[in-house]
Amino acid sequence: MALINTYDGRLLLSETTVGAGAQVLLLAFLGTAIGLGPAGWLTGLAFGLATWAVLNRALLRTRTRTFGPANRVTLGRAILVGAVTALVADSFQSSPPVSLFVGLTAVALILDGVDGKVARKTGTSTALGARFDMEVDAFLILVLSVYVSMSLGPWVLLIGLMRYVFVAAAKALPWLNGSLPHSMARKTVAAVQGVFLLVAASGLLPYTATFALVALALGSLLWSFGRDIAWLFRTREERTGTGSVSEPEPMHVAVPVVAAAERREAELVRS
Repeated sequence: MALINTYDGRLLLSETTVGAGAQVLLLAFLGTAIGLGPAGWLTGLAFGLATWAVLNRALLRTRTRTFGPANRVTLGRAILVGAVTALVADSFQSSPPVSLFVGLTAVALILDGVDGKVARKTGTSTALGARFDMEVDAFLILVLSVYVSMSLGPWVLLIGLMRYVFVAAAKALPWLNGSLPHSMARKTVAAVQGVFLLVAASGLLPYTATFALVALALGSLLWSFGRDIAWLFRTREERTGTGSVSEPEPMHVAVPVVAAAERREAELVRS
């Protein structure tokens, strides 16, 4: 934090600190309303602290002058995701109220389409904002897959882990960092993951229907990842011109499917 030597820097820190405070207040509400246990509290606080620290570091590194309205929406979504994460951690001991869990998750998913529109309308699109949005989305999918896996089996975790495995693979295979062409199919697959997992988590459908729905989500994800990886492999030399792949920009990590919609929007303006 020694890099904060301007008024703008202090203002940015105050905004992220307010977000961290809001995370604590939401956890306190959950603790009062449903008796959030130690696992939920610790996980929620860890999420809030990690979000605050990583976001501050990114803001300082990119020398962002103002936080912006779109990032405030994304920060609000992150706070909701922190609460959902706490509920999932607590569910290993006691199941959270379904209505509360579904409500928080549904709002977080609905707001996914709001921050990008706000950014475009206000002209505040940034690579940092797109990456922030992308990471919040990916983590929510991971948390939902953990929750659903407790009833359907560990195979569901593949939905949440696939994006992170891809990013790890890109460290060893830099050609995976290439930008992907626009694809409505990819955006559709990305959009349905959270919806399908939320429906599965709600318990509204019979077990067989829930199993089939999540299997469909995973199958479409595998197809979309496979198609994108095949395209990146086929065009790796054409995209570099020399057969070698240069290091990607720090704020641009090509991650198909789970955050594909956000990635594509980021290339145009901001997701």
